[in-house]
Amino acid sequence: MAEEEIKNTAAEVAPEAPVEAGAEAPKAAKKAKKGKRIVTSGQMHIQATFNNTIISFSDKNGGVLAASSAGANGFRGSKKGTAYAAQIAAEKAAEIVKKDHGMNSVDVFVKGIGLGRDSAIRAVSTVGMKIDSITDVTPIAHGGVRPKGERKP
Repeated sequence: MAEEEIKNTAAEVAPEAPVEAGAEAPKAAKKAKKGKRIVTSGQMHIQATFNNTIISFSDKNGGVLAASSAGANGFRGSKKGTAYAAQIAAEKAAEIVKKDHGMNSVDVFVKGIGLGRDSAIRAVSTVGMKIDSITDVTPIAHGGVRPKGERKP
């Protein structure tokens, strides 16, 4: 009995915080879901290396809308660098952009020397997108800057 009295008195000693009338716990504000942006024309970037091909679609400002690669589509090892893998990756990304964002014309920017350069462009045209321009933006080596140190005669 003595234990029960001690427990009851301990509960009475620590009073609860006063509750104001009409005050409720603050609710988390619901965030409005953003709709998909409609982008009718944009850019397609192809990075073609010997090991993989990466395709990304963006708007005119460079904000990426969808991306795909040969590795993301299940190709592994040396098969990632093939033209067929680049074609599949380009088709997947193009279908996503066309369905979700309504894109129907693209400017193509190609970087690299891999096998997937041409097949990725052809794949996008077969999906039904209009290709406005094709630009090669592969970096070209120029010998670099002058090395540090004294000039040799």
